[in-house]
Amino acid sequence: MSPRIACLALASALALAAGAARAQPPTSDCPQPRFTGKAPDEYLARTNPLPAGTDVAEAERIFRGGRGVSCATCHGVKGDGRGEMASMFDPRPRNFQCAQTVTGIPDGQLFWIIRFGSPGTSMPPHPNLTDDQVWKMVLYLHRLVR
Repeated sequence: MSPRIACLALASALALAAGAARAQPPTSDCPQPRFTGKAPDEYLARTNPLPAGTDVAEAERIFRGGRGVSCATCHGVKGDGRGEMASMFDPRPRNFQCAQTVTGIPDGQLFWIIRFGSPGTSMPPHPNLTDDQVWKMVLYLHRLVR
């Protein structure tokens, strides 16, 4: 191999390694600052009526791109906040793998955000999901935590 080709190969490898390092969420992504206000009391007080062991396959399908919704487009397939459109938004989509994003947040607050969106952010409302589907989404978000 010529020195020039070896140098180009090394430069390419270093560029790929640098890109891979950037692909990992920086520690500053967890926890993320909050931008959504408190849900109205009648929502905040709600608890998830579904048991923790409920099958959330339907919620996973919706999250990944079903029923006209694709949470993964912004939040990433893994829920890491790194979807294909994530860089277009400020503030960036939530990283659900970060425990502080979901843990300790009342289920009623999560329900309200999914149903009505998050004013001041790019999180849209999802009025076409049934209450049961939204509650399954809340359970699914809890399962994305690492």
